[in-house]
Amino acid sequence: MHRLCILGSLDEFTALVKLAKARGFWTLVCDGYPDGPAKKEADLAFDIDVRNIDEIAVLCQREQIDGIITSFSDLLFECMVKIAAKAGLPCYMQPAQLPFYRDKYSMKQLLRSLRIDTPRFVCLERDFSPAALQDFSFPIVAKPLDKYGSRGLCVLHSPGELRETFDKICETSDVKKILAEEYHPGFEFNLMGWVHRGEFHVLSLADREKSPVGSSYIPISSRNVYPSRLIDEVLPPAAAILQKYARATRQQEGPLSMQFFWRPGEAPSVCEIAGRFFGYEHELVEISGGPSMEKLLLDAVYDIPALTKTLQTLQPHFPKVSATLYFHGREAIIQNQEKAKELLRLPGVLGEGTRLFYQEGETVTQFGKNPYVARYYIAGDSREEVDTLTQKIFSEISITGADGQEILYPNRIPDYSLRSPAASLQS
Repeated sequence: MHRLCILGSLDEFTALVKLAKARGFWTLVCDGYPDGPAKKEADLAFDIDVRNIDEIAVLCQREQIDGIITSFSDLLFECMVKIAAKAGLPCYMQPAQLPFYRDKYSMKQLLRSLRIDTPRFVCLERDFSPAALQDFSFPIVAKPLDKYGSRGLCVLHSPGELRETFDKICETSDVKKILAEEYHPGFEFNLMGWVHRGEFHVLSLADREKSPVGSSYIPISSRNVYPSRLIDEVLPPAAAILQKYARATRQQEGPLSMQFFWRPGEAPSVCEIAGRFFGYEHELVEISGGPSMEKLLLDAVYDIPALTKTLQTLQPHFPKVSATLYFHGREAIIQNQEKAKELLRLPGVLGEGTRLFYQEGETVTQFGKNPYVARYYIAGDSREEVDTLTQKIFSEISITGADGQEILYPNRIPDYSLRSPAASLQS
């Protein structure tokens, strides 16, 4: 019996654990969340912070683990690679390759050397020179070098504003430097794929839609739709970028994903590249008619012939359309979310994956274990059907606080008839 370590225990790992056990694998689930739902499905579970590399590596050796797997998070990906190296486990990436996937500045430098378009950028220290930003067009996006999940991201409109915000941006970062880049107003996309024997295979392309929440904040992710309505125009050049990147980093196997921008008549402009799948939406690939991400991850560890066969039959023009709707909100105590519950019963809203992350009386927090206030998975036979359902939910959803005020930030669908979303940051 194979003995598999799965790094990560939150919702998106539950299906992975269940599939592994259904295939006869013994499973160990490990991370720092004592109540992680995937741990309830595992044969054995440990509450150990994933950054404790040596401790988890010793655990893997003691439990005679012969495979390790994770996804959906940059931090989990990084820790898996380091644990595998320490424990002598096979892994599709080596620690020496991590800077090209985890350090934003190293990633940007490689993109520049490969002549792949990316928003103009600069790495800044606390006492940066005024000359460092003299050629930049504002607004700019500032972010920590080593964080993930939009932690520390800000939209800033002047060098002075950047100086005032510098310490806040990197207060939870291990590296007291920030990456500043020009804001790109184009349409945004999520591309997920797999590298096998050095060749990049497209799994999916999604529209990554955002809604503005104020002048000092990057627009929030509000909806991802599979497949992208612009797939025929955008996919060929975007896929070529990831093939070029994989060859440059010498990645031979494993997931490879990219967030990027595009406007008609221009080349794709890369935001970030990751060596893992995107969390809280990978399920939509299978819902729309694509492959199971969990099966791909398991096959890559224990059944390479099955992985090869799946990759040979990929078709990113899915027969169905699906979307995930994300709802963010201000920090407040929830008093009433009856309307949000009512919308859960609409035709086309999928029970699996759809969730209200808080109960009445709980406090909405930023960057806690709950990634959103609410998330709806929806599906339909056409983009029009999914757009109509989206608009109904966007316009009717309500979750109010103890003060009776709306907690949720409003979402909106971008206008695809324009050459770019051009969502005003002041809206």
